Amino acid sequence: MKKSIILLMATLMVAMHAKSQENKGQRVSIQSGIVEGIEQEGTQAFLGIPYAEVERFMPPQPVKPWQGVRRCDHWGPQVMQVTNGRKMSEDEMSEKNSCVLNVWTTDCTARKPVMLWIHGGGFDSGASTWNPGMGLAKKDVVVVSLNHRLNILGFLDLSTCSEKYRYSANVGMLDIVAALQWIHDNIKQFGGDPDNVTIFGESGGGGKVGTLLCMPSAKGLFHKAIIMSGTILNVNTKAMSEALGKAVLKELNIDAAHIERINEVPYEELYAAGQRAMAASIGTRKPGTPMMWGFGPTPDGETLLQQPFQPGFATISSDVPIMIGTTFNELQRLHYNKALSMEEAREALLPTFGNETDDYITAMKQAWPSATPQDMLSIDWLFRPKTLITADAIATTRKAPTYMYMFTWQSPLSKGSVHGAELMFCFNTLHHSKRDLPQPTSEDLRLADLMSSTWAQFAHNGNPNTQGLPHWQPYTAENGEMMIFDYNSTIRNNPDRQLQQIINRHCFRQLDEFNKR
Repeated sequence: MKKSIILLMATLMVAMHAKSQENKGQRVSIQSGIVEGIEQEGTQAFLGIPYAEVERFMPPQPVKPWQGVRRCDHWGPQVMQVTNGRKMSEDEMSEKNSCVLNVWTTDCTARKPVMLWIHGGGFDSGASTWNPGMGLAKKDVVVVSLNHRLNILGFLDLSTCSEKYRYSANVGMLDIVAALQWIHDNIKQFGGDPDNVTIFGESGGGGKVGTLLCMPSAKGLFHKAIIMSGTILNVNTKAMSEALGKAVLKELNIDAAHIERINEVPYEELYAAGQRAMAASIGTRKPGTPMMWGFGPTPDGETLLQQPFQPGFATISSDVPIMIGTTFNELQRLHYNKALSMEEAREALLPTFGNETDDYITAMKQAWPSATPQDMLSIDWLFRPKTLITADAIATTRKAPTYMYMFTWQSPLSKGSVHGAELMFCFNTLHHSKRDLPQPTSEDLRLADLMSSTWAQFAHNGNPNTQGLPHWQPYTAENGEMMIFDYNSTIRNNPDRQLQQIINRHCFRQLDEFNKR
């Protein structure tokens, strides 16, 4: 009996050890210590690796080395942001410990292109957890994503109060530069090539990609850029950010002589003061406004040379190939769930387009011959006009090529091609999109395979031409070359220039008024 018990215990211990070994991932030695990942859908995933240490309103600093093995088997905390009343632990959301990144690779001994994903959410919210990278990593690239400081913690300008805080208006973007430096120093250990890095992002992430194209400290740390639905114009000026910074201090009853007291203000109180200060000084941005301001990057002539998309980027990035595009509907309110006559659509368009309403309808039919009355009201009026203007500008002023696309796939649920709908395709993660696409078809899966291959191909050599696509030429204003991603992907040349000019005239009046100030 005793021998049987001993044998049973030994068997259990062997089984437990085997199970433990099965759950262990690969170990990688980086500058700050040893990290251990996990197997995730055929990739090695390293989640929540610290890439910088932060002090409130100060530029990021290198991570202090740790002893032993750091188990990187779960997401790190997201950065501080409004959670609508949901209580979150320090492990879920942190001010001090949220500058973390994630790596997905299939071969740590390789030398593959690297793709750094920058999440959306404007400059106010968001987290890298939204878009895991294992599906894209299977396309012969190493995928990295990150969290970085946002909102008032990332972009409060205190430079008028203290030399110590001269960079405070842009520390959220300097975090991303620190992540790029981490990639440069460490990504070889994960099978990535530090000399072939592509930055890509959607929505606010696309805006951050554009901003990095104008930051001297980021030059040379990335080599290609993909901007997805990111051309909301940031109109922050140094004068505006300084005025907002002073207004925040006034709300908190802190003067320049006691500026260090701001480090003691709880985050919730600080954020609320920032919102009050914005309303009292430079004004609060309304959702859907074709420009943004407030707690976001500000040109200072040093960390940020200019705002992107106005209409182009700083000349320091003229050798970086760019892929840029939008979706068909973006953030426009959809009208596909009801019957609508053309006359009813015309009546609904009148308040926006006035005496050019009929011209808009004609231009829409020319651009999209099969357009329905619902399409007339549901097509994007926010991102595409400025994307076209930016593409025109950069195609003539930069050395590197520009490639333009539009995503027109329609959801079986919303019937639209909305803001962010392309992400599950270019990340090749349809199986994680149960809410948006509960039952992917074979056509859906083929499109996801094609788009993720295209994004990865661009990361390889700056040319997105991929087997399965028609030949895709670099964009010029003359050829207007645009890849339409859908079940049957096609090339169209300048299909909607007249339409977008009409939209630009009528939907960006607030921007025109701002520029006249």
